Amino acid sequence: MYLSALKIENFRQFGAAGHALNIQFNEGVTALVGENDAGKTAVIDAIRYVLQTRDAEYLRLQIEDFHIANDGTQADVITLRCTLSGLSPAELGAFAEYVTYKGGVGRLYVHWSASRIVASASTRKWVDISVRSGENGEGPFLDVGVRQLLATAYLKPLRDAEREMSPGRNSRLSQVLSSFPNIDAGNLFDPAALPTALADAEALSIAGMGDYLRHLVNSHSAIVSAQKEINDTYLRPLSLAGQPLTSRIGFGEAGTDPAKLKQILERLELGLLDHTTGEARGVYGLGSNNVLFMACELLLLGKEPDGLPLLLIEEPEAHLHPQRQLQLMEFLEAAAQPTTGLRPVQIILSTHSPNLSSKIPLQNLILMQRQQAFSLAEEQTCLAPDDYRFLSRFLDVTKASLFFAKGLLVVEGDAEAILLPSLARRLGRDLTKHGVSIINVGGVGLRRYSKILQRKDPSKGEITVPTACITDMDVMPDCAPEIRRLKDVKGTDWPDIAKRRWRAMKDFGSTSEEIEEGLKKHREKRCESDGQCVRTFVADHWTLEYDLAFKGLSKAVHHAAYLAIYEEKIDDGTETKVSLLKKADTAFNKIQTTYATEEARCSAIYKLFNRASKAIAAQHLIDFIDQRFDDKSLDAYKLRGLLPTYVVHAIEYATQGSSLSTTSPVRPATIPTSSSFEAEDSLEEATK
Repeated sequence: MYLSALKIENFRQFGAAGHALNIQFNEGVTALVGENDAGKTAVIDAIRYVLQTRDAEYLRLQIEDFHIANDGTQADVITLRCTLSGLSPAELGAFAEYVTYKGGVGRLYVHWSASRIVASASTRKWVDISVRSGENGEGPFLDVGVRQLLATAYLKPLRDAEREMSPGRNSRLSQVLSSFPNIDAGNLFDPAALPTALADAEALSIAGMGDYLRHLVNSHSAIVSAQKEINDTYLRPLSLAGQPLTSRIGFGEAGTDPAKLKQILERLELGLLDHTTGEARGVYGLGSNNVLFMACELLLLGKEPDGLPLLLIEEPEAHLHPQRQLQLMEFLEAAAQPTTGLRPVQIILSTHSPNLSSKIPLQNLILMQRQQAFSLAEEQTCLAPDDYRFLSRFLDVTKASLFFAKGLLVVEGDAEAILLPSLARRLGRDLTKHGVSIINVGGVGLRRYSKILQRKDPSKGEITVPTACITDMDVMPDCAPEIRRLKDVKGTDWPDIAKRRWRAMKDFGSTSEEIEEGLKKHREKRCESDGQCVRTFVADHWTLEYDLAFKGLSKAVHHAAYLAIYEEKIDDGTETKVSLLKKADTAFNKIQTTYATEEARCSAIYKLFNRASKAIAAQHLIDFIDQRFDDKSLDAYKLRGLLPTYVVHAIEYATQGSSLSTTSPVRPATIPTSSSFEAEDSLEEATK
C-alpha cells in the first residue's frame, strides 16, 4: 500500500475547480522541488492533516488555511483527498468496508474536509472536520483504529533530532522502539526463581529485566540499611496510633508490564559512537543527529508488519554538507527498495538542495510552480527515454539549479556563462535579482535540457519558467576558412563538404537568395525544439565572440583575446597589461588595414581564439566594459546598441519572470544602435 495521489481544494494557495491541485506520487521516492512559496510545504501539510502522523503532534487548522481568492473572498470548505493504491489482499481485507473498487481494482480513498461554521477562530469550535472514505467522501467515517494504521512518519524541516532521540516522557525514541516487532518478547521475572546464569537473565523481557534490576537494587545492603534508618529513626516517631509511616527506596512502581516497558523505553537514548574508540562522543553535530533520526524512523517503517510505510521529510538536507547529502539520497533510495527482509518504504520529501535534486532520478521529481505540480516522469515531459538516460549522467549539481529558478539561460560554453551575468547587470537586468540561473551544458545536449520544462500535454498546464537557449549559428563567412588557415583550405578551394565539420556561407547556395533561404532553414532547424516556455536564440552570424566583434566591440574582443593568449606572462611578471595592450593596439591596427571587409577583420580577430581561452578572454572583456561604465563613457543604452541582438533578446526573455506568457511568441524589439566609434576608443587607459 502506498500513497498514489493527493487532491487539494481551497487549502492555502490552492483554490477550487481549475485551481485545485492534483498530484501523483511514486511508490518509492518522490521529491518536491521549486522556489519558495510554490506550495511544497502545503502538500506535505495536507497529507499530515488527512493521514495524521505518528509523533502524536497536534496539527491545528488555522483560519488562514482556508484559501483566499484574488478578489479577497475566503473559501468556506477545505477538501483534501488521499488515494492509497497497491493494497495487498490482507490490506483489502483489513479495510474492506472502506475500499472503493473501480475496474476490479480496490483503492482506499481518505476524504478529509473542514467547514468553517463561524467567521473567526475566536470561539471554541469554529470548524467542523470530517474524515470519510469513498472517492467523493460518500463512504463510512474512518474510525480511530484505521486512522492509526494510516498514520505517517514525519520529519519537520527545523527538527531537533538530538531532543527527539533523548530520554523523556513520550520521547520519539520510545515511540519508535515500542512499535518495534517483538519489543515485549521474553520471560517475566519471578522473585521465587531468580536467574542463576547469564542466559537466564538474557531470556527475560525488557519489563522482566526491569523487575530483576528493581529486585537487585532493593536487596542491596546499602539500600536496605538506608531504608531501615529512615523508617526507624525518622518515620516511626512521627507515626500515629494505627497509622504507621513506612517508606521504601526503589524504582518507581510502574504497574502493568506494558507500563513498565514504556517507562524503561522512555529512559533510553540514541547516540553516535566514535568510529575509532567505539565510545560515545558526548556531543554530536546537528547533521549527524539528523541522519541518525532518519535511520531510526526508516528502520521502524521497514520492520512494521502492517500500517502505511510512508515517511514525509521536509528539507532532508538540513545541517548536512554536500557530500553527506548525496550519500543520504542513496540511503533513502535504498530504503525505498530494500534488498533485505524489510518492507519498501515510500518517501515523499521537499527540498531546496540542487545536490539532492541532481541525485534523485528525474522521473521522481515534481516541480512545484505557480500553485501547480508538474511531474517530470516519462510521458509527462517532452523528453524521450534516451534523454532520461543522458540526463541521469549529465544532470549535475550546477545544472539542477534549474528546478529553483524564475528564469533560465541555457548556454553552450564557459565564455557565455561568465559574460552574460555581467552584460545582464549592465543592461539593468541583474540575473540574481530576477532569480535567473545560467545552465552551462558545455556544448552537449542543449535540446535535452530545454525539453525538461516542456509538457507532453500542455492542455493540463504549462511550466512558465522562461528558458532562453543560446546557441551559435556555426556558419562562418566565406573569407574565414582561409584567414583561420583551416586544414586543406587554399583560397576558395575547400575540401568536400562531406569531409569537414565546419560550414560557410556559400555552402547554403550559389546566389544571395539561395544563401538567405538556406540560412533561414538552418536557423529554423536550431529552433525546432522551441515551444511553451522554451525559446532558442541563435547567433546573428557565427559565434558569440565573432558576433560581439562584428556588432560593435571588435577592438574590445581583440584586446581581450590578446590578453588571454599572454595571460601567463602577466602572471609571471614578464609582461604588464599596459605593455601587452600597446602591442594589441598595433596588432589590431594591422588587422584594420590589412583586411578590406568587416567580415574579414572580425574573422582575423576570431582567429586569436585558436590560441586564446574563451573563458579568460570573457573575463578581460568584462573588465573593459566595467571600466567604461565607471568612467561614464558607456551606459546601458549605448551597450545595448553594441551587443548582438540575440544576446539582448535572450537576457530580456529570461528575466521576464512572472510576466511570461507561453501562448504568445517572442517579438524581438528593434535594438537601437550607436556609432561604432564608441567601441573603438583606446582601451589602454581603461586598464591602467
